Amino acid sequence: MIRMNQISISTKEIYNVSKFLIGKSSSIEKNHVNRFELEFTKLIGSKFSIAVNSGTSALHLSLLALGIGPGDEVIIPAFSFAATANSVLLTGAKVVFADIDLETYNIDIEDMESKITTKTKAVIPVHLYGLPVDMFRIMRIARKYKIFVVEDAAQAHGADVNGKRVGSFGSTGAFSFYYSKNISTYEGGMITTSNLSAFRKINLLRNQGMRIQYINELPGYNNRLTELQAVIGYIQLSKLGEFNSKRIENATYYNQQLRGVKIPIVPKGHRHVYNQYTIRLIDLDRNKFRKELLRYGVEAKVYYPSTLNKLPYLKNNVKLKNAELASKSVLSIPIRPNLKSSELDRVINAVNKIAKFGA
Repeated sequence: MIRMNQISISTKEIYNVSKFLIGKSSSIEKNHVNRFELEFTKLIGSKFSIAVNSGTSALHLSLLALGIGPGDEVIIPAFSFAATANSVLLTGAKVVFADIDLETYNIDIEDMESKITTKTKAVIPVHLYGLPVDMFRIMRIARKYKIFVVEDAAQAHGADVNGKRVGSFGSTGAFSFYYSKNISTYEGGMITTSNLSAFRKINLLRNQGMRIQYINELPGYNNRLTELQAVIGYIQLSKLGEFNSKRIENATYYNQQLRGVKIPIVPKGHRHVYNQYTIRLIDLDRNKFRKELLRYGVEAKVYYPSTLNKLPYLKNNVKLKNAELASKSVLSIPIRPNLKSSELDRVINAVNKIAKFGA
């Protein structure tokens, strides 16, 4: 079976990391999180990075640090993982849905701008599947209306627009290190920012409101990344360039060989890092297509089977034509960097045969 996701760090490496951390003493030296943060800052080009325990925490703490709460509105794309919406709700603010561009699956910027009101405090553009949003355009609109931008870069480590890395445009950027991401600490996240006030507030919020032990300055959370996770992240970060290059190479091969399905597009100047390689099925039954792929030994997944406005706690009948269509027709196929050439060919042959004969 050709699997979708496979973390690129072995059990042996984890064992060696544990030995390195603990050494001959019973205590763990507390500087690995800081080292990971410094290296991530260099990657993104922000002034600061703050390691946290998940991508959801990265979004949530970002919004809290920017002062977003009850009475505020935050605009998000309706086609994303639930964490994008949940992070807003957890602040007490209202979620406002924008449609997506059906070519990129990213937020429809014109629709986003049309949803801005006097209550709008922020927008969360999601770099879905690893493809950056047009951040230069987003930032022009944000400046025009004086609203915050929190980049949901959970799937876009190392992606850029005209050479400028995602996570360096907005007030903050939020990354995830869940096992399915381009680099992973099994679970974890990172916040990037060049806003000194936000940096200081997030540092307090992630650590029970403390800078100095037992001196609590405000109510906070236990959202820290562990030292062990930080070492894993540091090792993974050194491999990110190699991982992303291989993903792009695999995607280029798919683009050249796949037939009968809608392949991803990449706008000029945008660097797609393919956390997922997502095709769209035209006049094909997705459930049958997916089952047929399994018969050929190819795993495929749906990211995402429902628009966020259909979640029971977010029920909203706003018209989101493109997001609705995407949720019913997208399918992601294996793109991980350790795929063999023979496995890529097996995936291509399976997709092409099923698309040709219908599903």
